[in-house]
Amino acid sequence: MAGVTIYWRPMCGYCETLKGQLAQRGVSYETVDIWQDRSKAQIVRDVTGGDEIVPTVQVGDRFFVNPSADEVMAAARAA
Repeated sequence: MAGVTIYWRPMCGYCETLKGQLAQRGVSYETVDIWQDRSKAQIVRDVTGGDEIVPTVQVGDRFFVNPSADEVMAAARAA
């Protein structure tokens, strides 16, 4: 399974839901707080057309904006 990185920010309910669902399914992931690491926020803006929409998830070289846990798992398996 390919590496998964979740770009998130504090107080994002969608981020917490996704992280919880992935953890329940045994999917390991790294997290990047885009409020703490502003250089990583630029990655999110590049992917989303200028916005800081989270969760944005990177699986290998692919990015997903506000994906479901199923989408992340499928992408990780395919990578």
